[in-house]
Amino acid sequence: MSAAVLAPANWLGRLQVGEWLVDFSVNELARHGEIVRVESKVMEVLLVLVRHSGQVVSREELLSTAWPGVIVGDDTLTQAVIKLRKALGDDARSPSYIETISKRGYRLVAPVEQPEELSITTATPVPVRKRPVFRQIVLGASVIAALLAAAGYLYRASEQPRPTVAEEADSERWPALPTTTVQPFEALAGDEGETLARGITADLTTDLSRLSGLYVISAPKVPAQGAWPARYMVSGSVQRAGDQLKITVRLIDNESGRNLWSERYERPFRDVLAIQEEIVARLADALAVRVTEAERRRLARPYTRSLEAYQHFVRGQAALLTRERADNDKARELYRKAIEIDPAFARAYAGLALTHTADYRNQWTDNRTQALGRAGQLAKTAWGIDPELPEVYWVLGYVSAQRREHEQALAHLKKALALDRSFADAYALMGGVYTYIGQPANSVPALRSALRLNPGAGNLYYLLLGRAYLFLGDAEQAAINLREALARNATNLEAHVYLAAALSLAGDRGAAQWEADEVRSLAPDFLMSKWLETYPMTDAAQKQRLTDLAAAAGLE
Repeated sequence: MSAAVLAPANWLGRLQVGEWLVDFSVNELARHGEIVRVESKVMEVLLVLVRHSGQVVSREELLSTAWPGVIVGDDTLTQAVIKLRKALGDDARSPSYIETISKRGYRLVAPVEQPEELSITTATPVPVRKRPVFRQIVLGASVIAALLAAAGYLYRASEQPRPTVAEEADSERWPALPTTTVQPFEALAGDEGETLARGITADLTTDLSRLSGLYVISAPKVPAQGAWPARYMVSGSVQRAGDQLKITVRLIDNESGRNLWSERYERPFRDVLAIQEEIVARLADALAVRVTEAERRRLARPYTRSLEAYQHFVRGQAALLTRERADNDKARELYRKAIEIDPAFARAYAGLALTHTADYRNQWTDNRTQALGRAGQLAKTAWGIDPELPEVYWVLGYVSAQRREHEQALAHLKKALALDRSFADAYALMGGVYTYIGQPANSVPALRSALRLNPGAGNLYYLLLGRAYLFLGDAEQAAINLREALARNATNLEAHVYLAAALSLAGDRGAAQWEADEVRSLAPDFLMSKWLETYPMTDAAQKQRLTDLAAAAGLE
């Protein structure tokens, strides 16, 4: 046997991959008399992994190599890998063939060898275990194209393409108010600078959102097709050097390209909170936004006067966003430290409430009732400290929804929106609650508003849309949005459950069973009855419908 199996990119032949003899020419896998046929694109993904055997292959390279010249969504690759694992009999949690490398891509871990009877004499080597490993020149990746595809994939109709959610007119008339977006501030040095930059970006967005004369649209990481354009843009940079802090900030008119206002702050690091207050006031003046006396009082009241408490809070917020159990525990500890330093820090109490709600919702604790009760107590404490914080009402609404007190949840969310008309998450949660109570038709306009204000939304907005469309009986729109959710977070269990149900509704039993297998790979002990124990839906007919559709996919 030669030291390397030679095969160009378009090569079609046979290789031994683990226990399987893979015939790339006919898209077949053979093992001990068993023959499995797979789709051509699934086989192309395997070929790319074989060519980089033992190495991590990024999702971008897999997309650009297996789908050259074609713009496809990230979920297309996810589905191909799921099908490939199924064909190989592989387990994502304990892989013998394809290993997922978090935030990087995939790696083929099974040995690759040339069958003794084969002699391939073409030009490009495929790496073989126990032989010299060939490093192929990277063919090039197109991450921007893939992400733009994900943004443009939403809302496809059977006869004519529908506009995206952001392009559709909302059911209510939006007042003609100025619109602005706060771009992520650039950190000029170190991890600490990055944490500070994220905190400043988030706080400026929150503070500007509380001005009734302005709409604040969250800045997407990638331009979203059909997104509601912002007239003005705030951007800047942050640099810390010892005890000194440098912040630059500018306001641009996107229509004319003019720099309307800019400032450079060089002050002691301890003044960072005061600097943020000053920036918001100067931005309001530059935008000629009418600020009411009540709004001035709210802006003048700081969230905390302790810089140390603020730093713990910002780190807690970053940990909470991952929605992983270990990070949830980390966030809880950081919020507690913030509260120890400043017992009147309402936002820290609100964040702490969310960590306990996550324990309940994700069944991360044996005493779920106690966890939800604790969340409610902490949310009320936050409200008692500052009853004019929109995010406190959002937390109250979220906790109420988990308690299945949905009318109370809607009341809290309406109060949040009265204080912050740009609060995209409040619109989104309102849309989720409407579906819980059997009113999915009311969910869609609320989620349209959410996506207009946050065009770069994460997976949860699309999950909520997919869920609403499922109960509206639109299997196609449900599947499109649920795949959008999974393209942003492939491990979201709820999205996989609903996609299995949507595919059952569409009559695609094979694909529905694939999704059911993915649910079991993420949660081997999954049971619908247990999962529904902490599920907030109160509409009995919808719960039964979901149970029946999931059962048709093989989820009992």
